[in-house]
Amino acid sequence: MKKLVNALAIALALAGIAGSVQAADYKPRIIRFGYGLAEDSNQGRAVKFFAEDLAKRTDGKMKAKGFASASLGSDTQMQNALIGGAQEMMVGSTATLVGIVKDFGVYDLPFLFNNEKEADAVLDGPFGQKLAAKLQEKGLVGLVYWENGFRNLTNTKRPVAKLEDLQGIKLRVMQNPVYIDMFNSFGANAVPLPFSELFTALETKTVDGQENPVNTIQSSKFYEVQKYLSLTKHVYSPWIVLASKKWWDGLSADEKKVIQEAAVASREFERKDSREAAIKAVDFLKQKGMQVTVVSDTELARMREKAKPAFDKFSAEGGADLIKELQGEITKVRK
Repeated sequence: MKKLVNALAIALALAGIAGSVQAADYKPRIIRFGYGLAEDSNQGRAVKFFAEDLAKRTDGKMKAKGFASASLGSDTQMQNALIGGAQEMMVGSTATLVGIVKDFGVYDLPFLFNNEKEADAVLDGPFGQKLAAKLQEKGLVGLVYWENGFRNLTNTKRPVAKLEDLQGIKLRVMQNPVYIDMFNSFGANAVPLPFSELFTALETKTVDGQENPVNTIQSSKFYEVQKYLSLTKHVYSPWIVLASKKWWDGLSADEKKVIQEAAVASREFERKDSREAAIKAVDFLKQKGMQVTVVSDTELARMREKAKPAFDKFSAEGGADLIKELQGEITKVRK
């Protein structure tokens, strides 16, 4: 009798879940979800997780289709497509949003976070949410932050163990003034290029090097065209999952809610996956022939000191209060 009651309870619970899905206002939709990295990257795995999770939550009515390897365009091109309503969703770097909302440049300031725990608390807390909300008036909806990770240097010229080793290296950086100023101050020749053009630029020696998290260096196969990796962790780089506001405004309340829930679930998956992959990536890159240099704390302190003008410039251009607010949030986490 007890087994029968338990079975009945489970059946009723499942019927309730199915009923709630049926009752919810979900329309059949195909969501184009663009991203810059390869399908088998941490970014690609998280987009796949999001698509599967969303399909489960909506009984297959809402289907996200991933478009890898910048096949829908660079981050900047996809952002414009979202603003115009020509594409539904994407994930990309916060650094390329500075042309839309200047305040996003604060995340690109060097040596802000000591570890991922600090970054998570700030991005998911009031500071990160307040900044994401500023996108709405520009035609974008910021759903969640994913982890790109701490950025490191690679090049073909020489091992970079100290500041002086960067002298004269043509280094691809994102199309972002903070990165350009920072690496020029380090003595490199900063060359802004879209990520979609980076492998070819390295292969043809248009640039000597680049800087990205180790996961991206692995998934983009930069080890095929780069010899030296220096672990500098100079910037913690977030990704942000974006939706087109034009499209978002046409969704029902139920659809918005379920997309947000799937986005949060994908954030938890992506961060765990990225961090596990990063541990393995350095060994993989060594096996592929890259020479890895662990930059000393003394040299990192020199870089941090050399990068201070980036903070001063950001403050002078109207970002003083924003930096103060961000540093206040970081201090709370460290306490």
